[in-house]
Amino acid sequence: MKEPHLIDLPKFLDERGNLSVIEEMEDIPFKVERTYWIYDVPGGEARGGHAYRQNQEFIVALSGSFDVILDDGKEKRSFHLNRSYYGLYVPKGMWREMENFSTNSLALVLSSTKYDENDYIRDYHEFLKLKSDEE
Repeated sequence: MKEPHLIDLPKFLDERGNLSVIEEMEDIPFKVERTYWIYDVPGGEARGGHAYRQNQEFIVALSGSFDVILDDGKEKRSFHLNRSYYGLYVPKGMWREMENFSTNSLALVLSSTKYDENDYIRDYHEFLKLKSDEE
């Protein structure tokens, strides 16, 4: 299984403002089938709380900051995202939670699959059972 990791994005510095890009199969290891963003998260709220059977994601903090907690069924890792020129690659089969959203934060999420409710694992105990069956 691929490991979650931070990916630095190309950064073009300019006195008029900086620019970064994301190209599928170049900067991230999948073709983008869906894009969505998370914003206006009330203080103290969390997002996510699920895993995907097939979907991979790339998450960028376009504005503000937040934490992404990933769980592979054995170990949890936390990633703090707070810059728009790098993002977090999340492979399939990872339990994902997002928390500690700063005021006016904006999370951009690029997905490898179109929305499919059947791809979601929303029960943590089911997730752990599936992970133990994989071994």
